[in-house]
Amino acid sequence: MDAVEGTGTGGGTGPGDAGDAGDVVARVLGQWQRVLPGLDTGPIGVIGRLTRCAALLRQASDAPLAHEGFSRAEFDILSALRREDRELTPGQLARETYASGTAVTKRVRTLEEKGLVARRPDDRDRRVAHLSLTAGGRELVDRIMPEQIAYERSLLSGLADEQRDQLAQVLGELLRLLESREGTRRGR
Repeated sequence: MDAVEGTGTGGGTGPGDAGDAGDVVARVLGQWQRVLPGLDTGPIGVIGRLTRCAALLRQASDAPLAHEGFSRAEFDILSALRREDRELTPGQLARETYASGTAVTKRVRTLEEKGLVARRPDDRDRRVAHLSLTAGGRELVDRIMPEQIAYERSLLSGLADEQRDQLAQVLGELLRLLESREGTRRGR
């Protein structure tokens, strides 16, 4: 978000810029264009908007979960266990939710205290834990998920179905590109 909040760019100079869009990123793009008129600010038109959208969507989509007493991060753990529908180790959950091992451990502890996640030690290596949903955890996810999806659908209701599908496709392409770069950076 740094690009949008202060290190961003000017307007209308590259792909993804929408200097007349009237959003906060367009304002930042215009400011950078005045300060550094030769700077190609196209990437901020995309990255800045993605970052801003992600922050606003996280705030908005966390609202129903907070009403139920959960953070998005905790619900991500529950959802991963429900989607996989099998036991997962904390390391597998970390990869599945893009969280650190420490964060997963903390979240799992909270979810265990709420009676939603069960821990089973490995038969051969007692240091390894296998995590699963309890019956209450499964019921909770199955109850909340349709409500959460309906709420998220309402957040996108201003987009036509075709626009939403195109956006999902383009974001999927960007995600594959970024995941590929991350894999290369980590030496995978």
